[in-house]
Amino acid sequence: MTTDTTRTAGISVPDTKLAREATELVRDSTSELIYHHSRRVYFFGSLQGRNRDLSFDPELLYVGAMFHDLGLNEQFRAGGRRFEVDSADEARRFLQSHGVPEDSVRRVWTAIALHTTPGIPEFMEPEVALVTAGVEYDVLGIGYADVPEADRRDVVALHPRPDFKRRILAAFTDGVRPRPQTTFGNVKADVLEHYVPGFQRGDFVRTVLDSPWAE
Repeated sequence: MTTDTTRTAGISVPDTKLAREATELVRDSTSELIYHHSRRVYFFGSLQGRNRDLSFDPELLYVGAMFHDLGLNEQFRAGGRRFEVDSADEARRFLQSHGVPEDSVRRVWTAIALHTTPGIPEFMEPEVALVTAGVEYDVLGIGYADVPEADRRDVVALHPRPDFKRRILAAFTDGVRPRPQTTFGNVKADVLEHYVPGFQRGDFVRTVLDSPWAE
């Protein structure tokens, strides 16, 4: 694993006990792929926050970024819940164990739970908006030109992304394949449709028409 570095591209990782323990927990409990991705989400989310002139709590944004994909881990796959909720619940337990105020816990939980639900987080609290902005930047390239090339290069030098597109899609597939029903109405249905033979995505119209109501 890469040694923790507290600053790159003009963005600092909070030098707090909470942030250090979040780093250690995620680094020890998930893959190198997810660790590097999560750190990039923090840096890119922070850079987008700077671009948008948003005032945000770096510590809360950091925890949200670090925990956002933890629910993809194998131990959560049989639970039948969306991985985003498993990730958010892990972050909530972590923050509550450190005595973080409930409003701050709620912000982080919401940021993680909504990070694959486009069109909503951007209108919420900055920490919620910026976790999604960081994810969208790193995974989808949304707003790619908003970050200067030098800053982008510095972040990727610290947290490399070799073969990232293929590997992150494989991680998504592995994380949600055992719970296909959780992809109804969200972007992970696209992943299973591409990579899991025989997968049939939920159909909202059919769900309405086939409901037990007569009319």
